[in-house]
Amino acid sequence: STTVVLENVQETVKDCMLILLVENISGLSEDDDDFSVEMIPEIRAAVVTFTGDIAAWEFVEKFNQHHRAKEQNITARCLEVTKSIRAENIPPNIPSDYITIYFENKRNGGAHVEDVQQLPDEDAAIVTFNDHKGKA
Repeated sequence: STTVVLENVQETVKDCMLILLVENISGLSEDDDDFSVEMIPEIRAAVVTFTGDIAAWEFVEKFNQHHRAKEQNITARCLEVTKSIRAENIPPNIPSDYITIYFENKRNGGAHVEDVQQLPDEDAAIVTFNDHKGKA
């Protein structure tokens, strides 16, 4: 995987600070599109997606040993492969068959859906695919 999760990211930490930290540790540049950072404040985390050929586990080791990351109490781990996604903004009256057909449509990925668990109180659903790539 070339995706890394940064955990325990405090609300006061800005994405530009994380970008600089990733650049300092990896030697790569966000300006050169070597990676991108997506903040997920709800779970005090950020996701770093590397676009080039990088050993994510090596970056995780370096990140977790870096003094600035330790000062901020931020830890890194490789993102595990999953077969499920959370689909949001789904009206509670939408049948699960519709959600299945939507994700199996080629325009929307053409994936083989294994299961749909609706969360009507959250206007969401957990969609599980046949394999982790979402393809049939």
